Amino acid sequence: MSQAERQLSEDLLGKPYEALTPIQKSVVDLVVSETPTNGHPHLAADDRGFWERLADQVAAVGGSWGFIFGFFVVLVGWMLINLGLDRKAFDPYPYIFLNLMLSMLAAIQAPVIMMSQNRAAAKDRQAAEHDYVVNLRSELELLHLHDKLDAVREQQLESLIKGQTETIDLLKQQVAALSARIEK
Repeated sequence: MSQAERQLSEDLLGKPYEALTPIQKSVVDLVVSETPTNGHPHLAADDRGFWERLADQVAAVGGSWGFIFGFFVVLVGWMLINLGLDRKAFDPYPYIFLNLMLSMLAAIQAPVIMMSQNRAAAKDRQAAEHDYVVNLRSELELLHLHDKLDAVREQQLESLIKGQTETIDLLKQQVAALSARIEK
């Protein structure tokens, strides 16, 4: 840990570097080293495997109005085909085979959708952490910039006051010289 990191954490965050959270330390390190923040997690390359992509696709299809309407049409069609008006119905009322198929679909679809949601939640947490880092860094950079501007302004005021003091001293000397001439 460098002196610059200690100074920056004290000046901007009001805490010693050792008391900062790991995320805050990483932001202070980024500000001191002046390196760019890593890219946003949503912009990263797609590193999902086949099964993860399949789970996301199942969740996308299973959570859509198109799926609901299509599934409704299939259920009504199944019931119309198997009304039981003739003996050729392969699943007569009370549609036991249909109930089995629906139960199996729900038993498989629910965990797949939950896997997709868990992955999306993890990605959202990463994005939120990245946003926090970027926002904290922006705030620290602005505070650091304010400190630099204050130092420049202070330096300008000092040089202005020094120039005015020299001018006043010069004027005093000239007034004294004029006073001495007048008195002679």
